[in-house]
Amino acid sequence: MTAIPEFKSDCSACAALCCMALAFDRGEDFALDKAAQTPCPNLDRHFACTIHETLENKGFGGCARYDCLGAGQRVTQEVFAGRNWREQPELLAPMATAFRIMRQIHRDLELLLVARRLPLPEALAQECEALIAAYHPPGGWTPELLAAFQDSDHMQRTKAFLQALRAYV
Repeated sequence: MTAIPEFKSDCSACAALCCMALAFDRGEDFALDKAAQTPCPNLDRHFACTIHETLENKGFGGCARYDCLGAGQRVTQEVFAGRNWREQPELLAPMATAFRIMRQIHRDLELLLVARRLPLPEALAQECEALIAAYHPPGGWTPELLAAFQDSDHMQRTKAFLQALRAYV
């Protein structure tokens, strides 16, 4: 059986990808506008949030509630072998792209693993296992494999599979 990734954020093993890759729109959840692929002004040079203890009070409730499901540390450690966009600025865009794709992979995989526990007919159970396997490339993820995965039909097949489960949930 393929190793299942940890679906829990570990910011200490990440290069603050959510604080760099994601865009913020000033409003109820964020106190400022921030473009994607731009480091948050509250991020220090060690990838730590300088206002983490007071996020809600400072108008960053969206940050306080956000969970990447472990995609950030997986991209940083697995896909980029611990390298980061701050020490290697040329990695900023590739890491942001990889993070966006890995977030979707983790969301889909989490749902597929829940579906695996349902009493499904054999054909659906086999499709579920085939999809789970597709989310675990031999040798792990690379930026190229993530891009190819995004361009494949796996995410669309997963969406159709999950919609087909309505009768079993």
